[in-house]
Amino acid sequence: MGKKTKAPKSPLRGVRILVGRARHQAGALSGELRKLGATVIEIPFIEIRKPRSFKPLDLALKNLDSYDWLILTSVNGVEAMWKRLKMLGLKKTFLKHLSIAAIGPATKKAIEQHDVKVEVVPKEYIAESVVRSLRRRVKGKRLLLVRAKVARDVIPCELRKAGAQVDVVEAYETVVPKSSRIRLRSTLVNPRTRPHVVTFTSSSTVRNFVALLGSGNANLEGIHLASIGPVTSSTLLERGLRVDIKAKKFTIPGLVEAIVRAKSF
Repeated sequence: MGKKTKAPKSPLRGVRILVGRARHQAGALSGELRKLGATVIEIPFIEIRKPRSFKPLDLALKNLDSYDWLILTSVNGVEAMWKRLKMLGLKKTFLKHLSIAAIGPATKKAIEQHDVKVEVVPKEYIAESVVRSLRRRVKGKRLLLVRAKVARDVIPCELRKAGAQVDVVEAYETVVPKSSRIRLRSTLVNPRTRPHVVTFTSSSTVRNFVALLGSGNANLEGIHLASIGPVTSSTLLERGLRVDIKAKKFTIPGLVEAIVRAKSF
């Protein structure tokens, strides 16, 4: 039998990859890509900001004992909520009676870092899968959904149809970081910095990428657009962009794996 050929340790050597996650969250994706030899360019497409008012969130947190379920759909939501709990002087014991659902493993991990148990993580890390996981369990129950200001309404709409009372509160909002506009455009036009791949980790990153490019839109020919999951892919197509690389698992490791697997750049 012939010897098995070992996979190269640096399969992305010589590949420039643009990471557009929020500045404080880019590290996980960038780090994995650099380990595989990629040259990473970080230009945030989104900026996380506090909501205009914390009153709705604070009121919900002060009345957690009236809820049966807590649903969190992002790491940002987890971090924002825990900051408010701390500000309000509320301890994690206020969550003990709650059943908690997280949209995916990263959100689950962020919750569990606060020594709080997560009961439900859906098989696919999208809103529709959250609904499938909870639909038969929430009739007559009161649910609190903590999320971004702008988000899809699949979860509250579908779970209300299933007989649940759902309160939606805003914990943060995502905005376009204007400081990224000039840097993004100059990166795309310079042959020495022009990326081979641009990564998109949420619909917000897609929408803001298009906003940063402006009405003229840059020439993206030859640049592979990589999507973390089906919702992000849909947003790319809605904005008239391609989906060249799709993650099979809708996670950061899944996105990295898809980029390595593509290898057509």
